[in-house]
Amino acid sequence: MYTPSPFAFPADRPDAAQAVMRENPFAAMVVTGPEGLDAVHIPFLFDPTQGDYGTLRAHVARANPIWRLFDGAPALVIFWGPHAYVSPDWYQTEGLVPTWNYVAVHAYGVPRIVEDPERVAAMMADLTAASEQSLAPKPPWTLKKVPEKQRTALMRGIVAFEIPITRIDAKQKLSQNRSAADVAGVAAGLRTTGGVYDATFAELMEKTER
Repeated sequence: MYTPSPFAFPADRPDAAQAVMRENPFAAMVVTGPEGLDAVHIPFLFDPTQGDYGTLRAHVARANPIWRLFDGAPALVIFWGPHAYVSPDWYQTEGLVPTWNYVAVHAYGVPRIVEDPERVAAMMADLTAASEQSLAPKPPWTLKKVPEKQRTALMRGIVAFEIPITRIDAKQKLSQNRSAADVAGVAAGLRTTGGVYDATFAELMEKTER
């Protein structure tokens, strides 16, 4: 990922990229097969305790042929953080052009299929628990609410896998190459739009050191 130095994650915060993966678990995984590139959009669970850079865990439907491409070749998993369009009208400096600010993390590693039924069940339970946590204070739904026979059939219908991360590229383009006045103008403009990420992004821009 092309990352000019102003847009690099802080060197003294190695956990910053990990936080993006935890907080934005729905990602795109890209793999290469005999016919070229293929991709799938699925939620991932990030485990920081396994491996030098952590490990990603996920599953796909067994009917999805993408898992058959897991032959030792690396995969790329793309996580998106907040993002927002920036209008030149918000800058104090004249003569600038539109741009898009964003946060993104690329994680690389070789997928490996998990065969052990107990591990697969644990992975499913962990992913469900992490997803349900975001709905608190709602009482969490658990797999135990699915009858055992049906749960067993569902497990047979998926392929679980994990990706020990071998490399992480991270980028946060937050107008770090603009003046304080320009950043303040963009943040103020974003707060007027009502966009899903815009107010959050404005706060993130203001907090980022330059």
